[in-house]
Amino acid sequence: LATTHPDDMSSVQSKQEPIIIDGKGTAATIRQEIAKAVKFLKEKHKATPGLATVLVGNRTDSATYVRFKKKAAAEVGFHSIDRHLDEKVTEEELLKVVKELAEDDKVHGILVQLPLPKHINEHTVLSSIPVNKDVDGFSALNIGNLVMRGGEDPKARPCTPWGCIELLKRYKIEVAGKNAVVLGRSNIVGMPVAAMLQNLNATVTVCHSKTKNLKEHLLRADIIIAAIGRAEFVKADMVKPGATVIDVGINSKPDATRKRGYRLVGDVDYKAVKEIAGAITPVPGGVGPMTIAMLLKNT
Repeated sequence: LATTHPDDMSSVQSKQEPIIIDGKGTAATIRQEIAKAVKFLKEKHKATPGLATVLVGNRTDSATYVRFKKKAAAEVGFHSIDRHLDEKVTEEELLKVVKELAEDDKVHGILVQLPLPKHINEHTVLSSIPVNKDVDGFSALNIGNLVMRGGEDPKARPCTPWGCIELLKRYKIEVAGKNAVVLGRSNIVGMPVAAMLQNLNATVTVCHSKTKNLKEHLLRADIIIAAIGRAEFVKADMVKPGATVIDVGINSKPDATRKRGYRLVGDVDYKAVKEIAGAITPVPGGVGPMTIAMLLKNT
């Protein structure tokens, strides 16, 4: 099935076909919107948003992700600052780099790429980023404002959860009053996306490794957010017909037919589940591109 643009929703729904939620295309639209806003800032206010990335070590996945972020930042007209530090850098040296970026008026957002080496305390480093430059949205104040009803809006929202919510909104998928199940309770995805769904008046259940009768919870869900890091864990018999399935997972699965010897799959058995779902994100091309798009919005 081809991916579906939000503007095509009415025609697709009338055919009772599953909506293939196009994260790649949606992210491209968001980047275009950001580029227009950046152009306005430059022309009217002589201001250029600045995004700083800090990479420690030489992990291939982290380096690739930072490279994608840098490319996206350049596409929308951001000023980019990159700091690549050795794997053996001390925590004190890393904190000094973060402090320098925090004091740089040309930097409006700071991203420290995770995970950090084991000898560095991630909480200490992330806590050193000023809340107004916390582009990942993970500071205690931003998370607190996210979950507090009636308080201030967070200055930034965690990018991947926000990307999930943005896809639901742009595809006009009703959330209020619906049963939503979040599969996974991580600080990065599960916990914040559950709060965002509650803020949209969904009835939210968070399931995890200790949850009993997991299948029963999933079968009651109108919306499933799968974020547990287990390849193709969610099967078709776990999903209610017509449910919306947002697959955050990205896992490698051996595949001898591929040049690299593996292929990327999500936490959902996409081929089987798309036959009964009302809407579903593919992997790749679903939530992944949205993460970087929302990072740019946070900046």
